[in-house]
Amino acid sequence: MSAAARALAALFFAFLAAAPLRAAPPELTVSVAANLRPACEQLGSEFEALSGIRVLFNFGATGKLAAQIEQGAPVDLLIAADTATPESLERQGLALPGSRRVYARGRLVLWSRDDGVPAIDDLKDLTRPEVHRVAIADPRLSPYGQAAQEALQAAGVWEQVQPKLVPAENVTQALQYAETGNVEAVLVARSLCVQGQGRWVLVPAEMHRPLDQALVVIRGGPHAQEALRFARYLLGPEGRRVLQSFGYEVPEP
Repeated sequence: MSAAARALAALFFAFLAAAPLRAAPPELTVSVAANLRPACEQLGSEFEALSGIRVLFNFGATGKLAAQIEQGAPVDLLIAADTATPESLERQGLALPGSRRVYARGRLVLWSRDDGVPAIDDLKDLTRPEVHRVAIADPRLSPYGQAAQEALQAAGVWEQVQPKLVPAENVTQALQYAETGNVEAVLVARSLCVQGQGRWVLVPAEMHRPLDQALVVIRGGPHAQEALRFARYLLGPEGRRVLQSFGYEVPEP
């Protein structure tokens, strides 16, 4: 290599060394209740386009997500399907004080396939002999599973329907059981019901405790400021618009 070439190479590498390295965009880890999968996938995409912050979602039953956080999982934000779980994390000192907010109220529906047994339009229809299996999310892990049990008890059909129940890990899995024909009906979140697929009816809200849902920033998470920013986005007008489009009721701002 000639002296001129060596000098040029040295100058090039000196330039590279002096050039500032562009920091990678932060990645936000968010644990999210399964009923929010479609809504949060849309919210995450819109938020990333606006902020440049990538959002990585971990979907599951609220109880299971809370257990992961209690065991030290690296989570920045929990978007739960109830209010009790964020409150419990606060009491344990695992949540950022003052970050807990109710963001929505969900609705429970009774869903069945169009090509299944004769129309299932009421909880009492689940007692019919041609209805062999009914899916619900595990009431021990899922607030929607708890609501399903409460609604069946309020309808006076719990004892008859209980032997038919097929518990799922979360509401997404419960709906999959029904969509694939493994069960005749499912009690599931309204937010997961896609327009034009299957048939569903709202379960009267007075038949179970309100499905108020809250979020909370996890204390000690690596991206607390980004988590607060995403929480504000979800609670703001754009987040409210998306949540309402999936059938949630949202509190006044």
